[in-house]
Amino acid sequence: MGTVTSDEVNFLVYRYLQESGFQHAAFTFANEAMVSKSNINGANVPAGALVSFLQKGLQYLEVETHVREDGAVEECGESFALCIPHVCKARDRKDALSHAAPADTLMDEDMDESVRVVSEAEVSILRGHTSEVFIAAWNPTTSQLASGSRDSTARIWNIPSGPCGPVAAGVAAESSTILRHSTEDKDSKDVTTLDWNPDGSLLATGSYDGQARVWTNTGELKTTLARHKGPVFSLKWNKMGDMLLSGSFDRTAIIWSAVEGRPKQEFQFHSAPTLDVDWRDNTSFASCSTDRRIFVCKLGMTDPLKCFEGHQDEVNAVKWDPAGNLLASCSDDFTTKIWSVQEDHCIYDLTEHKKEIYTIKWSPTGPETANPNLPPLLASASFDATIKLWEMQRGVCVHSLSKHVEPVYSIAFSPNGLFLASGSFDHCLHIWSVKDGSLIKTYRGGGGIFEVCWNPAGNKVGACFSNNTVAVVDFRVQQEHAREDSISGILTLCTRTSATKIMQGDYAVSKILVVCASDGPILVVRV
Repeated sequence: MGTVTSDEVNFLVYRYLQESGFQHAAFTFANEAMVSKSNINGANVPAGALVSFLQKGLQYLEVETHVREDGAVEECGESFALCIPHVCKARDRKDALSHAAPADTLMDEDMDESVRVVSEAEVSILRGHTSEVFIAAWNPTTSQLASGSRDSTARIWNIPSGPCGPVAAGVAAESSTILRHSTEDKDSKDVTTLDWNPDGSLLATGSYDGQARVWTNTGELKTTLARHKGPVFSLKWNKMGDMLLSGSFDRTAIIWSAVEGRPKQEFQFHSAPTLDVDWRDNTSFASCSTDRRIFVCKLGMTDPLKCFEGHQDEVNAVKWDPAGNLLASCSDDFTTKIWSVQEDHCIYDLTEHKKEIYTIKWSPTGPETANPNLPPLLASASFDATIKLWEMQRGVCVHSLSKHVEPVYSIAFSPNGLFLASGSFDHCLHIWSVKDGSLIKTYRGGGGIFEVCWNPAGNKVGACFSNNTVAVVDFRVQQEHAREDSISGILTLCTRTSATKIMQGDYAVSKILVVCASDGPILVVRV
């Protein structure tokens, strides 16, 4: 019997990527799989070999499924596909139950009746990109939403105030600005990362061509930062907004002067691609890599301040807590680790995930945040389809969020720290209560979700999808959680604040309670 080696499989995948036009993916895969070191002569491998082998294997499986013990083949009118469970009409229906249920069925069966399911009519679906949308971020001071795509463009959408829906989507699409990263070779200019500066006047984008670009919020290209020799995977402004930090496939991290558009210092400590970077303060940062190491570096210093080792596989992300005291990292080794620059080893090793952990986020709570009275939390999202919330006093998991059925690629806390949005390749955008871990709202889009993000007001969530779209979903706490007890609470507040007028009127099928107080605030609660 013939054998199949890993070198052969890797070469076939590499050739498939090349033949399909995925040149950057082919380059990355060939590098990591060391295809060039195999003894395979490409001239002996026909074009389309991988697809041909898969088709023949599928034909064999189809025959194997329908052949009877006497050798005859049963007739079956149902299609037989590579990635879709086959329900055979020619056999007992019990056979079909042995296949895994589709993601839609799993979600519907496991969904609590109290969960608010958002319809497509309630969502602003932004169309314009011609390929997958990888990244999105809200302007910190305006209603602009930026998105970056494999189509070599970023877009700035002006999201109108008020409810989301087709009308709002049309307004946003008409006023959108296209930031073109290429006019010819689109294959090497995927927009992989983007970040707004603190005052929202500038947008930085990173691309697969190794360049970072800085644009005004009206779409004018201000400067191009060209020094990396490989794709830019991570790009961040510091809090002062005077410097940019980039991490690249070329193993380096670079601090740039935003004013001059020139590198201030290049850091060459990693021995493999740099996957993520994150500022600790205005001059120091952390970086992580596929080399399993984490470096803490400072502008002006030639040696790292710290090198953290302990992960057993590549480190996908690093994030400092809001105070800059603790550093979180996540890895393909199924763990999240918490580090302190005062210690040589991790202070917490969080090991409850069952598969690779793709991303982590700190809550905007605790010391040095806008929500200092709430405890700091860390969220981790994994390919095991779960999100876990960790408290840092003991390093324990306080909630495991498990309504997704496919890998979770993105998570984001609301600005007030009370809610968490998550996006998965099961097409679902979920919004959870941080307090009790309950799922309170969900929207199913038309593709896998790469990124989710909250607007500064905390009343809209953006998500970017593999079907080339960006979606904006309303989220208003009043609409989701106000109850009769809200009325008594507001009336008590009115007594304390010498309310002078209370008006109550119908609004759709619910009520609006308006409280005007003599000492200033006007409160509106939907009940």
